[in-house]
Amino acid sequence: MNNIESIREKLGERGLDALLLLTERNIRYAAGFPISDGAVLITRRFAWMFTDSRYIEAAQAHAEGVEVELFDAENPLTARIKSALESSECEKTGAEERGVSHARWQELEKALGRRLYPAGDILSRLRASKQEYEVRSITAAQRIAESALDEVLGFIRPGVTEREIAAELTYRMMLHGGEGNSFDPICITGAKTSMPHGVPGDCEIRYGDFVTMDFGCLKNGYCSDMTRTVAVGRADDEMKAVYGTVLRAQLAGIAAARAGVTGAEIHAAAADVIAAAGYGAYFGHGFGHSLGLEIHEKPSAAPSNKKTMPAGAVISAEPGIYIPGRFGVRIEDMLYLTNDGSVNLTHAPKELIVL
Repeated sequence: MNNIESIREKLGERGLDALLLLTERNIRYAAGFPISDGAVLITRRFAWMFTDSRYIEAAQAHAEGVEVELFDAENPLTARIKSALESSECEKTGAEERGVSHARWQELEKALGRRLYPAGDILSRLRASKQEYEVRSITAAQRIAESALDEVLGFIRPGVTEREIAAELTYRMMLHGGEGNSFDPICITGAKTSMPHGVPGDCEIRYGDFVTMDFGCLKNGYCSDMTRTVAVGRADDEMKAVYGTVLRAQLAGIAAARAGVTGAEIHAAAADVIAAAGYGAYFGHGFGHSLGLEIHEKPSAAPSNKKTMPAGAVISAEPGIYIPGRFGVRIEDMLYLTNDGSVNLTHAPKELIVL
């Protein structure tokens, strides 16, 4: 699936004659095939993918909507791009600036002999509203992650380490068809669960601990993302109270989530529940972020986002309470936003599980 025509339509709106894409995920979005080195150039009439010998055969077989050309030492990438721009009589050329260093930007302008205009927002806005094929891939990745979780729950017991849980989740997701982790899994236990982005280590699970698992995989290049917090052996009254508060907060945020409301409003619906329970000081991040080809995309459901959410966005729903030195709880689903509300793409149960 390619999005060349959708991108091309935006060129006229921005007064651009061409758009240069340089990062793997935007190249994949444009032409349906990722390359880590190279570029895609889209003009008002033509489109090219420039790649090297490592990807040329696969690109010719799988890239869509573009003419695939090889670059090498005799015909370097910038020379290929410059020739294409000149043959298309392009004057004003945009380029994605995110993920491109200032030094490389300057080198490109010098080699191409022209000014480049920052235009990466064309891609970020298009990618904010997912198409049907994208939602299918995200959902498929989520089902794989849920299958892995089902199996790993039987593996968790006192004496197992955080690192072993992370390894088991990774293995199980690959076994069920995942293409790799969508991010490094967060698998932490005990007091470390108070760290939202704690790193798995050699800490062993103990009876009465919480275990937080934040993980996901890739399918067709698209990410899934989920978090579940479980108790091992028992959960005391405070652990149950905190877990219940996080779950109510998540449900409140999900109820508020729809296209046409601001990201800040969605966040507030969840944050208000946590604050009313007396834990407001222990929820320091946003309710959620968009995801797709990247694990963190725009727009976000966070206090800083005063703009309305678009229909078709896929966002995480992940409130948490983190009490330093003691424990933390996070529950995370993925939501597909519509004008009438949201569709929860996550099917895993989220009532407190005591293993």
